[in-house]
Amino acid sequence: MDYHISKTLQDSFDNVIGRVNEELKREGFGILTEINVRETLKERLSVEFRNYQMLGTCNPAFAYRVLQAEDKVRTILPCNVIVQERDGGNVEVSEVAPIDSMHAIGNPKLGELAEQVQAKWKGVIEKL
Repeated sequence: MDYHISKTLQDSFDNVIGRVNEELKREGFGILTEINVRETLKERLSVEFRNYQMLGTCNPAFAYRVLQAEDKVRTILPCNVIVQERDGGNVEVSEVAPIDSMHAIGNPKLGELAEQVQAKWKGVIEKL
């Protein structure tokens, strides 16, 4: 079972970040948090790490509907998108697979919502 949806692109890291932001917005997602893992590891551990950025995203309409069905779901939301450099100058974009993460909660009301969100995630990935 894959817990993520991923795609590898041949583009610069900064360009991919911009493209991801643009496609997320088109699908109604906002960026709540941005964590630059490379800078954080450098600052806190004095280690070098590849470009790796975590984007905490939220689609307010879906978040509201999910919260109505399961009030503890915030323990796994916002949905994270990861953009990271790979070998050969490639950049990989990975997003959580909502169907799998919502299935783990065991609330059948979340199934349809997870399918809708996953369709949006796949739309973002396909357009990159």
